[in-house]
Amino acid sequence: MKHPSAAPPEEVVLEGFALRRYQRRDAPALAVAIAESLEHLRPYMPWIAGEPLSLEEREVVIERWDRAWAEGSEYSYGMFRGARVVGGAGLMRRIAADGLEIGYWVHPAFVGRGFATRAAQALTTIGLGLRGVTHIEIHHDKANIASGRVPLKLGFEMVGEVHVEIAAPGQTGRNCVWRVNRAGWAARTKEIAPERGTRTAAGGGEGHLD
Repeated sequence: MKHPSAAPPEEVVLEGFALRRYQRRDAPALAVAIAESLEHLRPYMPWIAGEPLSLEEREVVIERWDRAWAEGSEYSYGMFRGARVVGGAGLMRRIAADGLEIGYWVHPAFVGRGFATRAAQALTTIGLGLRGVTHIEIHHDKANIASGRVPLKLGFEMVGEVHVEIAAPGQTGRNCVWRVNRAGWAARTKEIAPERGTRTAAGGGEGHLD
């Protein structure tokens, strides 16, 4: 039996892209990806209201993600095709002491290719492999149908809706909450094939749009 890990891998290579922990040198590529995705992300992503950031401000954001990674409160990854950022995803410890929330976004030129689904699948396995984590959740605005397809495809259970403050122009103020626990994921992963070419590199959000 595999023992729980204290920290997630810094890189996971998936079909079509790699999930990799952001580094300071990624700031220019991340800026380009966000600039090209502004109108696509604006309806549901509150953080878009703060864009555009300067290069220095974006480096500060990445430094904050580094501190959060070290503290174990948030694990932020970019979706990379070579040096190009084509999306982002992460695990956030903000729902419960024993739970993690997955967030994701995808560049509009790459939607419809399953990137968010593959990223969420990998992060669910990683998250449930971390010490003390018993369940994973995905939250999305009720109007964000595309994001809801991801947990549905992966076999998460929708456990309810919660009222939240509206923070972006497309939001309804109602979030759908999807959840899977270790037992449920173990059963589910027997039904779905592992990602082709998946491999990890050893290591010590966001909202949702595919």
